[in-house]
Amino acid sequence: MAGFWGKRKREEEQQLQAQDADLAKRAGTALVAADERIRVTTDELAFAEAELGPEATADLREGLTAVRTHLGEAFRLNQLNHDEIPDTAEELRTRNARIVQLCDWAEDVLDERTSALAEKIARARRAPEIIAGVRGDVALLRARIPQARDTVERLAARYSPEALAQVQSNPAEAEQLLGFAEHSASVAERRREAGQREQANLALEASAESVRRAAALLDAVENFEVEALRAESTLAAIVEDSRGDVVVALKEPHSPGVQKAIDELQAALASLPAAGVNTDPFTQLDRLREANSGLDAAIAAARERAARPIPPLEHVRHAIDDADRQLAVARDVIAGHRGWIGADARTRLAESERIRIDLDHFLGRSAATATVIDEDHREQAMAMARRVAYLAAEALHLARRDIDSSRPQDPWGGGPGWGGGRRGGGGDMMGGILGGLVIGSVLDGIFD
Repeated sequence: MAGFWGKRKREEEQQLQAQDADLAKRAGTALVAADERIRVTTDELAFAEAELGPEATADLREGLTAVRTHLGEAFRLNQLNHDEIPDTAEELRTRNARIVQLCDWAEDVLDERTSALAEKIARARRAPEIIAGVRGDVALLRARIPQARDTVERLAARYSPEALAQVQSNPAEAEQLLGFAEHSASVAERRREAGQREQANLALEASAESVRRAAALLDAVENFEVEALRAESTLAAIVEDSRGDVVVALKEPHSPGVQKAIDELQAALASLPAAGVNTDPFTQLDRLREANSGLDAAIAAARERAARPIPPLEHVRHAIDDADRQLAVARDVIAGHRGWIGADARTRLAESERIRIDLDHFLGRSAATATVIDEDHREQAMAMARRVAYLAAEALHLARRDIDSSRPQDPWGGGPGWGGGRRGGGGDMMGGILGGLVIGSVLDGIFD
């Protein structure tokens, strides 16, 4: 048995030694790779600064400084592994793991910082090509401006100034942007020749962006004509559908909401201009869609209400009166026994009072004196009144429970109350009331 365990221990030691050797090899390889990466990145930084300027390369410069600092720690750890002082296997293992960690971190930082500059560097290298492309795009777009002006003039004969407002000035704005793009391209070229690479790149970016914006403005003019025709076609279909919707809505259950929605849709239809008049199909389409949506919602609400009968006014009034009576009783009992009433009863009463106040706000007047409640508010008003009554009744029940549990018990077993019999019952009730008042006043005096 001892030989078995000894053999197993030797195998584990050999396996650990092999792992340590592999870790040491990985640490050495990582250290060489990271050091070489720093040297290469230093050269890339010099080129990037020449192309982009120091401000654009600040992140890479800071990252490179941090990596050098941490790689210095890795070199010091590696030196400790090979100095004349003997080290334990655990010490070597810890240092090599730290070296690998530092080198991996260095590679990650440099990858992140250099990739962020890669596109800018590539763009800077292609600056002459980009400048030539900008000038070519300017020439092509400038040739489209007369056509865009003609399109706007043609559209002005068909559509209102409000509809054309989004594209009417596009040709003039595009022409200004193209002029700015040409100027920026020339500035970029001159700054690049003067060695002012950072300013050259800024001017080049401004030039390219101006070309993109000019192209978008000219495209918008062409797209407007197509979108306007599509809106007119859609508008014609919606007008026909809306007229049919009005006919159907008149047959639906009558309600003020449905009538209001019908009036709004009819007003939207009546506001459509006659044939031959400059129109704004986008605004008209939006108005009709909004009116149609309102009518659909009103009809749905009317159908739902028809499926659920509206409570009669008398029922709502009775529910409110019952709620007020329940609330008054609960208030009186709790106010008369303040010293005996716990948190549960007080909480139910407070919630009941809050909902009662909300009921007045919901109706816009005092619910107790309201003689008219419109149909749209009756169901909610009745639900709120019933909730008030329920919470008040629950508060009263909890208050009575607290009062019963707080009454003094007869120490001689003479039945309820202190005197026993009927007299004791009356004395017990009066004692509870007086006791509650006394205890309440004492507590109020303590905490005031």
